[in-house]
Parts: sequence; structure tokens; C-alpha cells
Amino acid sequence: MAAVHLFFFLLLLSLLPLSLPLTDNQALLALKKSFSNPQTLPSWIPDQNPCSARWVGVICLNNGISSIHLTDLSLSGSIDIEALSQIPSLRSISFVNNSFSGPIPPFNKLGVLKALYLTNNQFSGPIPSDFFSQLASLKKIWLSYNKFTGPIPESITNLRFLSELHLENNQFSGRVPELKQDIKSLDMSHNNLQGQIPSSMSRFDPKSFSENKELCGKPLAIECESEPKASESTGWGLKVVILIFIAAVLAGAFVIMRSKRQRDDDFSVMSRDNAEEVVQVHVPSTNHSRGTSEGSKKESSTTSKKGGSRSIGDLVMVNDERGTFGLPDLMKAAAEVLGNGGLGSAYKAAMASGLSVVVKRMREMNKVSRDIFDAEMRRFGRLRNPNILTPLAYHYRKEEKLFVTEYMPKGSLLYVLHGDRGSNHSDLNWPIRLKIVKGIARGLGFLYKEFPNEDLPHGNLKSSNVLLAENYEPLLGDFAFHPLINHNYAVQTMFAYKTPDYVSYQRVTQKTDVYCLGIIVLEIITGKFPSQYHSNGKGGTDVVQWVFTAISDRREAELIDPELKSSHSNSLNQMLQLLQIGAACTESNPDQRLNMKEAIRRIEEVQV
Repeated sequence: MAAVHLFFFLLLLSLLPLSLPLTDNQALLALKKSFSNPQTLPSWIPDQNPCSARWVGVICLNNGISSIHLTDLSLSGSIDIEALSQIPSLRSISFVNNSFSGPIPPFNKLGVLKALYLTNNQFSGPIPSDFFSQLASLKKIWLSYNKFTGPIPESITNLRFLSELHLENNQFSGRVPELKQDIKSLDMSHNNLQGQIPSSMSRFDPKSFSENKELCGKPLAIECESEPKASESTGWGLKVVILIFIAAVLAGAFVIMRSKRQRDDDFSVMSRDNAEEVVQVHVPSTNHSRGTSEGSKKESSTTSKKGGSRSIGDLVMVNDERGTFGLPDLMKAAAEVLGNGGLGSAYKAAMASGLSVVVKRMREMNKVSRDIFDAEMRRFGRLRNPNILTPLAYHYRKEEKLFVTEYMPKGSLLYVLHGDRGSNHSDLNWPIRLKIVKGIARGLGFLYKEFPNEDLPHGNLKSSNVLLAENYEPLLGDFAFHPLINHNYAVQTMFAYKTPDYVSYQRVTQKTDVYCLGIIVLEIITGKFPSQYHSNGKGGTDVVQWVFTAISDRREAELIDPELKSSHSNSLNQMLQLLQIGAACTESNPDQRLNMKEAIRRIEEVQV
């Protein structure tokens, strides 16, 4: 009997290692083994801590794996979910732009997952209705550009924290589920959805539901056919009478209040779309003469006599190098909508004097008192640097602020790089791109000297906030707003808060601006639109991951914008030098990232 007990004891010992959880290293190697082409991950090797060595696609937080982002690697085969389940700290998974196929893997076994990105694969078939029931923490779901069929899983409606849902370009059918969560980014376009869109979802852009031939109801301009019941007809008639009465009352109130709100109404310009980036569109002015209108002179005189009067209606000039003007000049100006950015809407105003300006309506800027706000604006107005877009004037109201800068006809770097395929884009040869990078670096160096004690001397650095002068000299805009903006709103809108510094470490420092600089450098040298911007909620390239992967595989030359390589092949080494600087600026760990002074020094060393 003792022999039998000993036998079972030895058997138990032999099986014990199989029941122990895998280390992170072992789990990742098991995942790698499940791919049909594991050779694409040469940096994943045994006996190494994935968080201390550079494993492609592995992002760590507090020495635990928080994210696995394996994008643009042409991976195929299966995905070992059991291996992933052995990584308890895992919160985000991305297999974007690969070649996986078949039914959706059982990611629902990863109960603590917060983000799932499967865009641009070949997954197919229906997704079980209860698939997301066990993923209560999920915030972001990107299943776009696959071949999923059947109804949208009903369990999505129960995800309390859901903020991003992208299902576009699949073959989903059936009705649109009612989503009552506070969703920031939604796209169900290019599917086979049917029926009426729930009224609670009418707030979304019509493009979110486009190319679903049998969908109807708001926000689409397609009415649903319905036959109201007899009992409803009487009620509807009563509602019409009430609405007419209310409209009459409101019309009377409008007439009374119109004069009181005339000035504000003049600034109520609606944007053409909900694009997050401001893209300037130049319309040539018929009057190019310099000067100041009589109305401007009077306004300026009044303001100066009062020492910068602050009564509602004043436009406070903080920089008169382009002449002086007042609110009457802006009201009379020909206005052109430019866009609606994260910090507010913007439009171009071409005044009679010949000066064109950009007026931004800034929201949620009540973090400081009016006196401090005024002092900061005047401080901004005193800045003088070839690479800084110095403000001209501001208008203060508690609810919102108007921020006036000079109009740059060539528009933003974002527009010239990605939106303009005309002469401006063709001008972006290697010397011009290097000039832009150096100008941005010099502008940042200036801001770091002017605001040495600020955590974020810029704080919102991205290509849409880099304006280009006629000679392609870059000017930085939207800088140093961080101390003025309400914190919660800053987290939602400022690019600094989309960096690994805040996402992974919940802090922003001066090295956060370095990361943002690195993104622009990679954007300029590759010609790719960074997915980090998420300007329209979808698309783009994860330039950071793409570059790090290519560098580890010694394929850096493949990253250079083909337009640069074909026209300036003799400068390839200099381009690669700049690429390496961009990579060093975008290290996910701030401690391993270049500081601003070193980044600027290395950029200045790059020659044409």
C-alpha cells in the first residue's frame, strides 16, 4: 500500500510543473510559436526578461507586460489565447495590419483586457452574442476591415466603460444595438446593417453609419417609413401646436435679446465637419494693402487709454506688429471656417485692412483667474522667435476665449504632408523637410528657455499645430496652454496626454514634449500619418512601433518616404541619421528617452 502511495506521490510531482503558471517570457514564446511565421519576431528569445530587453511589440509598466502591439508584421496562423491568459498584467492587445483569418479568437478569456485592436486582418464569421460579457473593463474595440458577419454582439451594450467602437468595413447585418455609453469614437459604416438607428445614437456623425443601404433615421438623411397609430395621431397634433407656441415665444425672446448678443452671434460659426485637426484653406484676398481701418484705430485708442480695458466686448491687443484691430473689424471680416480642433473651433477672418487672421474659440480655459490669464496672454504676446507663432490679441469671456493669430497661407504641416497633393506637397524635398525639423527643434528650444519651470513648455505639439510660412519656415502654435486649461479637458484634448508618459505612467514632464517631437520627426521622414494622432478616430500608421521593428530588423532604409529616396538618394545616410533621432525621442520609457537639449543638438548636426 505504501508503494502505491509513493507511486502516486511521484506521479503528482512529475505533473506539478505543468500546472504552474508560465513566466512572461514563456508565455510570449508560446504565443510566438502559435504564429505560422514566428521568424518575424527575432528579438523574442528565451532566458530574457521582456521588460528589460527590447522585445518588439512588448510594452511594460512597473516591470509587468501591459500591452502587446504586434502591428504591420504580416503575422498569420493562430493566436495562443491560453498563453496570453498567463500574463496577468496584460491590458491592451493589437494585431493591426496582419494576415490572421478564421473566427475571432477567444479573447473573452482575458477578463481584464481594456483595449482590443484587430483592424485590417481577415477574421470572418459571426461573433457570439455574449462574446463581450466577460470583458467588463473593455474600453476600446477595433474590429474594422475584416470579414465579420452576423449581428453586432448584444453584449457590447453592457460594456460600461466603452469609449471607442470601430466595426467599419465588415459584413455585419441586423439592427444597430442601442449604445448608451459615453462613446467618443464610433464607426459602423460599410456593413449590411438594417432598420432604424436608435434615437440615442443620433448624436454621432452621419459618416459613422454610411454605406449601410438599409439603415434609416438620424443622423442619416434617410427617413424611416412608419405608419403612426390613430391614437398617436391626436397626440402628435397636440405636440405640433405646443411646438408652434414655444417657437413663437422663443422668436419673441430672440428679437429682444438679439442686440445684447450680437457680438457673440458674430462668432457663432459652425464647422464644416468634426475633424479633430485644424486644416487651413487659403482663399486669396482681393486687398493685399497693409494698414489699419478707422474702426481699428478707435478700438485700439480706447483700449490703450484704459490700459487694456477688460469690459466684455474688448479685444485685448498683445502684439501690434501686424497693426491694431478690434472686434468690429473681426465682425465685418469675411469669415471662412477652418475646422474644429480639440481645444476649440477656428476660422479665418480676412479684414478690410488686408490682414488675415485665424480666430480660435477656446473652451475650458478657466483654470486660472482672469488677471493671471491676462498676464499669460501678454507674456505670450512678447515672445519673438522666427519659429514661434506669437498671438496678436485675445478676447475674454468666462465661457470661452477668443485667441487671434496671424494667418499662414500654406497652412499646417499636417495639411501639406498628408492633405495637399499640389505644389506645396511637391516642394517637400529633403532640404525643406530638414529645414522644417530644425525649425521645430529651434522653436522648442526657445520655449524651453522661456518656460523653464513648466512641465510642458509646449504640451500640444503635433503637425497640425505647426504652421508653415511662405518659405516653409515652421512656426509653433498652441503652445504653453497647459497651465490654463482645466485638467480633465487637457487630458481629453492635448496630445501630451496621449503619450506613453501619461497612458502608462500617469504623468507628464518636459520629456513628454520630446516624445511629441519624435513623432513629428518620424512623420516627416516616413511621410506616414501617425496613428498616435487619431485625428479622425481611425487609420494611420503606428510610426513608433513600425520604426522600432524595422530598426531591430535592420530594415531602416525601407522606412524612408519613397518620394525622398527617389529624389535625394545621395542623402540617404543623413535621412537615416534623422530617423534614428526620431526613434531615440520616442522611447516609451521616459528615462531612456533623449532630453530636449540633446535632441536639439543631434538634430542640428544633421546635414543636407
